[in-house]
Amino acid sequence: MKQTARIVYIALIALILFPFANFGLPQISAPIALLCGLIFAFIFPNPCPKFNKKTSKYLLQVAVVCLGFNMNLQESLKSGSEGMLFTVVSVVGVMCLGVLLGYWLHINRKTSYLISSGTAICGGSAIAAVGPVVKADENEMAVSLGVIFILNSIALFIFPPLGHLLDMSQQQFGTWAAIAIHDTSSVVGAGEIYGEEALQLATLIKLTRALWIIPLALVTMFIFRDKTAKISIPWFIFIFVLAMVINTYVALPEWFVTTMVWIAKRGMVVTLFLIGASLSMKSIRQVGVKPLVQAVALWVVISISSLAVVLNTVS
Repeated sequence: MKQTARIVYIALIALILFPFANFGLPQISAPIALLCGLIFAFIFPNPCPKFNKKTSKYLLQVAVVCLGFNMNLQESLKSGSEGMLFTVVSVVGVMCLGVLLGYWLHINRKTSYLISSGTAICGGSAIAAVGPVVKADENEMAVSLGVIFILNSIALFIFPPLGHLLDMSQQQFGTWAAIAIHDTSSVVGAGEIYGEEALQLATLIKLTRALWIIPLALVTMFIFRDKTAKISIPWFIFIFVLAMVINTYVALPEWFVTTMVWIAKRGMVVTLFLIGASLSMKSIRQVGVKPLVQAVALWVVISISSLAVVLNTVS
């Protein structure tokens, strides 16, 4: 069974990377890749979980940096200024609401705090950064990551159709997706489905939001009274900004930019497959009702409030 799982696993990654157009097969999109990963996870045991976890993390970072070589710094900052302002308000608001909701639902304090962090900032990355600071155990991390990944998977499928239903512009959808969807991977996936401008704007705003990991970790150290904890800094975001600066002020060859965009888009699609393949039935069963209720409630609040702001302020 494990050998079969490994063969299917490798074959799917190869098919996602290279669609074999000569055989008449279409290029696999972000939601289809995620769906393939989910189906694989429910049929087979993950043949290489450590590889899956590390590769999805670093491949996401590489894809984001490569995307920076196709973005103009000045235009991106101008377009994303409104979304960045709302980011400050939403991060603080979601954290406070999440902690209060967790207390009201009698959820484990650390689990509640991790779910709030993941919803407020950037999903699994925020949880991975804050978890060691609060000294969360394996079960608390699994529950928090599980519930966030479930909602991320749902978001990738429902956000683009909702955007079209509401007749949202590229800027409106990119801003909304960056604020309302948890993980960077799903934000970029949803942006890619909606359009090039939405993809670039969503990525910029989401990575700006991800930088809040640093002040959140510092505040968490004092709340949980552990000043010795190490803070995980998302260094790849600064490399992404550097790539934008280079593309803005240096005349890069067209072949180079085209190659970087291809790596970014295919890398992100493979990342979503790997993330889907990590979400097993065991991790879903671990979540429980109350943490799911907290996560869904926070997600609904941030989605609706950000949608109202975006539709009224972003053109």
